[in-house]
Amino acid sequence: MMKTNTLLALGLASAISFGATSVAVAADAHAPQPPRLKWSFAGPFGHYDKQQIQRGFKVYREVCQACHSLKLVAFRTLGQSGALGFSEGQIKTLAAEYQITDGPNDRGEMFQRPGRPSDYFPQIFANEQAARATHNGALPVDLSVIAKARTYEVGFPGFLFDIVRQYQENGVDYLHALLTGYENAPAGETLTPTQFWNKYYPGHKIAMRPPLEDKRVEYTDGAPQTVDQYSRDVTAFLMWAAEPHLEARKRMGFQVMIFLIVFAGLAYFTKKKVWANAH
Repeated sequence: MMKTNTLLALGLASAISFGATSVAVAADAHAPQPPRLKWSFAGPFGHYDKQQIQRGFKVYREVCQACHSLKLVAFRTLGQSGALGFSEGQIKTLAAEYQITDGPNDRGEMFQRPGRPSDYFPQIFANEQAARATHNGALPVDLSVIAKARTYEVGFPGFLFDIVRQYQENGVDYLHALLTGYENAPAGETLTPTQFWNKYYPGHKIAMRPPLEDKRVEYTDGAPQTVDQYSRDVTAFLMWAAEPHLEARKRMGFQVMIFLIVFAGLAYFTKKKVWANAH
């Protein structure tokens, strides 16, 4: 009886949690669903496209970094396996371009110093109030885990198919759609001087001005210098920032599945051998 009650309680808690999540992500039922794109890191064998996330990092540095921080990402991770492929020297040079608040020193004062590979990207603003004051009351969010923190509601039975397909790219699809979803407001809609119309943003009225435009960031590898390509690249980089160990996780998952299949086979034939003469 106690076991049954426990299972019922867990089921009710899960239902409440799912319901709350659904309400949170379905705040605007009129917003169109973001188009689903093909990403190199999708699927059980997905991997990061090193050139793409390098381009995305460039877009972040030249555009997004003016307002959005990346405070949970350490400089040293840019050179790890499955990352941007930066050398130790490149990481040291990059880190030194940032000023890091450190201290206190012997006099009890905080001070500024060049960054080191072990440091994290510094916050853009000293505090939330300073950030809001600079952006007419709007708060530029930190982008460290934005690719995993944003999503949209798929609904039934779509989410069941996504479970079978192992589709987990709702967040990056949404980010790309948001960056490319700016357009003129429909007739009858009024925007304040600090608002912009985005068809994918819940409520459509967003405080962030269109951050990208064609040819704003120069690419040296021949990739198109368009809003769509910039959006794909910076979104892929933000996915890496949110989950830098994705490749290792998927590789380990594949190895575990192989082990379980072999173990199940051994267990089956062992059972047959042990019980072959049971009767």
